[in-house]
Amino acid sequence: MFFEYPYLLWLLLLLPLLLALYIYREVSGRRPHLRVSAIAPWKAGGRQALPLLRHLGEALRLVALALIIVAIARPRSSTQMERVDTEGIDIVFAMDVSTSMLARDFQPDRLSAAKDISIEFIAQRPSDRMGIVVFAGESYTQCPLTTDRATLINLMKEVQTDLIEDGTAIGNGLATAVARMKDSDARSRVVILLTDGVNNSGEIDPMMAADIAKTYGIRVYTIGVGREGEAPYPVMTPWGMQLQNLKVEIDEPLLKNIASATGGKYFRADDNTKLSEIYSEIDKMEKTRTTVDSFPVYKDLFMNYALAALICLLLELLLAVLIRRLP
Repeated sequence: MFFEYPYLLWLLLLLPLLLALYIYREVSGRRPHLRVSAIAPWKAGGRQALPLLRHLGEALRLVALALIIVAIARPRSSTQMERVDTEGIDIVFAMDVSTSMLARDFQPDRLSAAKDISIEFIAQRPSDRMGIVVFAGESYTQCPLTTDRATLINLMKEVQTDLIEDGTAIGNGLATAVARMKDSDARSRVVILLTDGVNNSGEIDPMMAADIAKTYGIRVYTIGVGREGEAPYPVMTPWGMQLQNLKVEIDEPLLKNIASATGGKYFRADDNTKLSEIYSEIDKMEKTRTTVDSFPVYKDLFMNYALAALICLLLELLLAVLIRRLP
C-alpha cells in the first residue's frame, strides 16, 4: 500500500495536540456545574460510568479525525499484472502410413506409437498451428494448419494404413507438407517427417522437395523409425495372421541429407522411449516466442478508511444521546 498524497499525513501530528488540549481542559479548565439543594439523588451508584463514556466519545472523535486524514491522503494498493503475447510456430507432421508401419518393434506398432507420441507433442504446444500430412504410395493432407487442438488430435487418431496406395513416397509427402506452409507468415515453419522405409514411389524427388522447403525457409526434422536388423511384421497366412521377421530398410543417408539441406536434424528411433525423447528434443529446439509485458493495477482504499471514520462519528453521536438520556 502507498499514499497518493503522503504529505497530508503530517496532519496526524495535530492529534497529540488535540489530545493534550482535551486533557488540559479536563484537568485545569472550568468544569460545568449546577447548584442544587441536596446531592442525595446523585449519590446512587449508577452514574460512575458517565465520565468514562464522555471520554470515550472524545476518543472516537480523535480516531475519526485520524481516519479522515488517512482517507484524504488517498491510500492505494498496487498489484503487478502481466500480459503475455505469444508468437507461435507452424508445424506439419508428415507421417508415413505404408503397411510397413504396422511392424511390431514398437508397442503396439510403429504407427500407433508415432500417433500417441505426436498427440502428446501437440498437447504441449497450445500456441502453435499444426497440421497433418500422410503419405504412402501418394500423399494427402489429413488436417490443414489449425490451432483447434481437439480436431487435430481426433484427426491424428484417425490416421491409419490401407487408405491410399501402398509404397513410400517421401518426396511427395514432404512436398505436400511444404505446400501447406508456403504461404504462412509464421516466424518459424517446421516439418517433422517420419518414415520407416526407402523412397520407392511418387513423382517428386525427395531432395527436390527439400530444396523447395529450403527456399521457403522451412526446416525439416527427419525421423527414421525402426530398430536395426529385422522387425516382426504381421503377415496373413493360411493359418491366420502371424508375425514374421522382415528386414528393416531405412534410407538414412537420404533423411540426413534432407535435414541437413533445410537446417533441421535427423533422428533414429528404435523404440517408443527413443521416439518420445526425439519429440522432446524437437520441442526444446523449436520454442515459441513469448513476450511478457508487466504493468501495475491500482486499487483505491480510501473508502475503507472513510467508512470507518463515519462509523466512529455515528458511535460518538449515539454515546452523546445515551448520556443525555441517562437518569
